[in-house]
Amino acid sequence: MRIVVALGGNALLRRGEPMTADNQRDNVRRAASALASLIGEGHSVVITHGNGPQVGLLALQSAAIPDVGAFPLDVLGAESAGMIGYMIEQELGNLVHQRLFATLLTQVKVDPGDPAFVHPTKPIGPVYDEETARRLAAQRGWAIAPDGKGWRRVVPSPRPLEILEAAVISYLVGHDVIVICTGGGGVPVTARADGSLSGVEAVIDKDLASSLLARQLRADMLLMLTDVDAVYVGYGTPDARALRRVGATEISGRDFSAGSMGPKIDAAVEFVRATGNPSAIGRLEDAVAIVKGRQGTSFDP
Repeated sequence: MRIVVALGGNALLRRGEPMTADNQRDNVRRAASALASLIGEGHSVVITHGNGPQVGLLALQSAAIPDVGAFPLDVLGAESAGMIGYMIEQELGNLVHQRLFATLLTQVKVDPGDPAFVHPTKPIGPVYDEETARRLAAQRGWAIAPDGKGWRRVVPSPRPLEILEAAVISYLVGHDVIVICTGGGGVPVTARADGSLSGVEAVIDKDLASSLLARQLRADMLLMLTDVDAVYVGYGTPDARALRRVGATEISGRDFSAGSMGPKIDAAVEFVRATGNPSAIGRLEDAVAIVKGRQGTSFDP
């Protein structure tokens, strides 16, 4: 099967871990092992990935340089895509031999009038306690929101409308290249009146962008890998219940967190409804079992 595999930013850097280069490398190596298992099963994979923790760290680092100021989020998104893509390509290449790889920066068109620019929901950067988060928000003009047991900065996350490098990606995939693309949901851009492009201050949700990519590539499956084993109703409560098989007409991301599981469910549902092919959400280590329907949450037509 041709599978678009979306790696969550928190699958590549576990919650609560210091954001060091060594920790990043260790987690990418773990992700590469799961991807290699899928390739070993005979599947053709296109790899996308999140960048929430990483792009937030880059934003903090760029803002800390006196008299320079913070770089815009589109530029930082491109930086994080290069960094993570490089590590994935190298670690996966160390496991899967005699294959061609390409890491591709991907521009994704968004609507400058998207309401997400007024209502930011996408968490980026480190997790803080509430007091620290509120202090930093006041100092730096951030929007913040709860994320699990902590708080994080949140930024606009407009819906992806068009993946501008889709034809290039399709060409490479057609020539048996393992492509790593749409990093961090892609670099968000808008079109001016004359057709020229300009980056915007946002981070696109990588699952919605991956769903769009999977549809454009006519993939057989969309697989979203994260740090939880399934979609849960009542997650984090004593009554939490894992969903194992769900019809695409039976569920909506509106009933789940807009900053985490909600977009994943919307991405899964959009792909299934558009293609009639399955999608699934689950834990990185369970990738092969999820594809076989033995783990995770599967979404069916």
